[in-house]
Amino acid sequence: MDDVLGAPGTPPVARGLSNAEARRRLARDGPNELPASKRRSVLRLAREVASEPMFLLLVACGAIYMVLGDRQEALMLLGFVFVVMGISFAQQRRSERSLDALRDLSSPRALVERDGEPARIAARELVAGDVVLLAEGDRVPADVHLVQVSNFAVDESLLTGESAPVVKEFSDPTRDGPREAVRPDGMDDSSHAYSGTLVTRGTARGCVVATGERSALGRIGQSLAGIVVESTPIQQETRRVVKRVALVGLALAAALAVAYWIALGDWLHGLLAGLTLAMAVLPEELPVILTLFLGLGAWRLAGEKVLARSIPAVELLGATTVLCVDKTGTLTANRMTVRRLWSEQATYDTAQAGAGLLQEALHGVLEYAVLASHRRAFDPMETAIGEAGKRLLADTEHLHGDWTLVDDYPLSPAMLAMSRVWQSPDKAERLIAAKGAPEAIVDLCHLDAAQGARIIEQVRAMAGEGLRVLGVAHATFPAGALPGQQHDFDFAFLGLVALEDPVRPDVPQAIAECRAAGIRVVMMTGDHPATAVSIARQAGLSTEAPVIAGTELAALSDEALAERLGAASIFCRVQPEQKLRLVRAFQARGDVVAMTGDGVNDALALKAADIGVAMGARGTEVAREAAALVLLNDDFASLVTAVRYGRRVFANLRKAIVFVVAVHVPIVGLSILPVVFGWPMLLMPVHILFLQLIIDPACSVVFEAEPLEADAMKAPPRRPDQKLFDKDVLARGLWQGAGLLLLLLAVYAGARAWLPEDPQRDDIARALTFVVLVLSNLGLIHANRSWGRSAPQRNKESSRQFAWIAIGTVVVLGAVLGIPAMSRLFAFSAPSSVMLLAALGIAGLSVVWFEGVKRVHGRRLRVAG
Repeated sequence: MDDVLGAPGTPPVARGLSNAEARRRLARDGPNELPASKRRSVLRLAREVASEPMFLLLVACGAIYMVLGDRQEALMLLGFVFVVMGISFAQQRRSERSLDALRDLSSPRALVERDGEPARIAARELVAGDVVLLAEGDRVPADVHLVQVSNFAVDESLLTGESAPVVKEFSDPTRDGPREAVRPDGMDDSSHAYSGTLVTRGTARGCVVATGERSALGRIGQSLAGIVVESTPIQQETRRVVKRVALVGLALAAALAVAYWIALGDWLHGLLAGLTLAMAVLPEELPVILTLFLGLGAWRLAGEKVLARSIPAVELLGATTVLCVDKTGTLTANRMTVRRLWSEQATYDTAQAGAGLLQEALHGVLEYAVLASHRRAFDPMETAIGEAGKRLLADTEHLHGDWTLVDDYPLSPAMLAMSRVWQSPDKAERLIAAKGAPEAIVDLCHLDAAQGARIIEQVRAMAGEGLRVLGVAHATFPAGALPGQQHDFDFAFLGLVALEDPVRPDVPQAIAECRAAGIRVVMMTGDHPATAVSIARQAGLSTEAPVIAGTELAALSDEALAERLGAASIFCRVQPEQKLRLVRAFQARGDVVAMTGDGVNDALALKAADIGVAMGARGTEVAREAAALVLLNDDFASLVTAVRYGRRVFANLRKAIVFVVAVHVPIVGLSILPVVFGWPMLLMPVHILFLQLIIDPACSVVFEAEPLEADAMKAPPRRPDQKLFDKDVLARGLWQGAGLLLLLLAVYAGARAWLPEDPQRDDIARALTFVVLVLSNLGLIHANRSWGRSAPQRNKESSRQFAWIAIGTVVVLGAVLGIPAMSRLFAFSAPSSVMLLAALGIAGLSVVWFEGVKRVHGRRLRVAG
């Protein structure tokens, strides 16, 4: 670090703050950390969640059942409450975790000058005016105005999305004054280093101008804190349905209890009938089914290396219409590689050539590019050059691990090239390797105008393909004192090295699948327009519409932007706030927006999008915490898998809802109609509990395991306003349930008529009706498992689960009929064998009815689902 304390030719700076002054400023400005979000206690959050009417109703019903001694039903309902409350609690904590991740991103220690001496302190103790010393590998602890630099470059991809390091210059604070860092894009002010960025090369000395929430990183944190995460439409719809049905059910239950009391004069059985109807109508399985489907969907996605941090987002993926992607680290690997080597005699393209470097004419280009780079490189381009040298020059004499570095000439604003002087053990003269901006290398080599023009023309062609180009040259110099500047060497031009941040191999196919599924893919990047267009072309994105740059975007009104969004697919030179604006503009058009990214600059849009998708392996912690989904292996194709699962969840939820509606129609009818007809109570709470504890959760597992219909990924996304409980779903469920209700009423009335003199006829008729109801429910599950496939085509996993459920249900039903204690609990008397065979036949007849309804409604439901 000594070389940044007084490098020749750099302006004088202050010797830093005194410890006393630093303490005063720390007390005035506060610590250099992001403000902690105001955390809510577990009790406060539970109180907020429990205040919703749905939860209050479930808790009240559970308390009533507990008072009446139905402990099992009470515990079931209360268990449902705590499951849903747990999901809501996890959702509310996402915002706080995003700010925690931003806070932890900053470097925990910083090297400063205090009282004229270097001192290493906690980064949170930095204050404005501190003099900070930076070196390779350091994370910049605050926004710093640079006053001395030596070959200094910073990786700002976390803030800007640019994968190439940004070369920094110094400015004289005695002339310019320390200036606050205004932009975190590194483009208009090369004399600032920004909080959270990484030093990749060289050393620097600078004055802190912004700390904590006033820094570029802190402003992103403030923006994150202001974004409200809303429930998904399906959660809101389910909540509304549950509240409405529950209120109607309670009203009907109260009316039934009063009517029973008035008609028969038995208030206790009237209360029991009312509670039974309340249990029959109360849709407590709806939030449970939703939670179960989304939870199992998230678990299945985890097996595909996709982590669902926000479980409801799994379902919402199925409605995604626009996918906004960041270039660096999302479409590309965020890892520079050597793409092309060029000399005036030969060209080598790594994307087309074989494993070896065949052209001898290019050996020197790569050899001296390696020599002009640091052996322990932090700069991504130098790392890529070193890796290319090891791969393409292996087993040659062009790698020189035994050479000794004598001196180097760093990059500077006046000369955008660097040279390294080497001593070979078997040569007396020094060998000099230079690399840098092609224009600077042409200047160092003193080439004639014609040759220089040919080289620059080649550079332009490569740049048009989105490549970053470096020139390479070499020279020799006698042993002894070295000259003071690079121009004093007699350089010879060797060639060009072109580098790229390559497109991930899986990206083109994934984008093609998105297009087939009706999902529009839009790229947002902080990179150069030519690079953005080149990457878009390689990835398979449309490049027909004009590119919209950040400066143009800033000048567009919201109305003008809305008009341009219909065609534009590429946005370049965009800042974090502009990504956020674009996401919200798409949402204003009615689109369901998924946003992918991996850097701090993506966190705003990730959180504001309907579904934020972060890259897990290379992504930053703040991006992962702000996102709803995380691709653990950074496989872009996994996003298509996630969309497929999202569509599958919604389609299977609709199947489950049809079953829930259909199965509740006969239960409600059998709770009300006996009172109307003057019959004894047919269903009691224990019967409904049997159905809920065995049939409802089990059928949810079967429906959840059903695969997506074959052509679902070739259809456009469902409408954002499409309801889960739409008229098609309700009509199908009501028709299936109404037919079953008529069959069950006929069974009950027929059994009572068949046994007019039997004192146990009501108990036998109840048992027979219940057997038909349970077996028909199994048939109802089977009929609704698929709306497009025949039985042989169905999923083996769901078929196996259905078989186990059917066997388990029949076994438990047999125990209820055959074990006297259980029969008494259910108020059953065992039917004869002939009656049981008749019940089996009637259940088969109900399946024929279910299939007929499915055939009538199936085509419309397949299109909607």
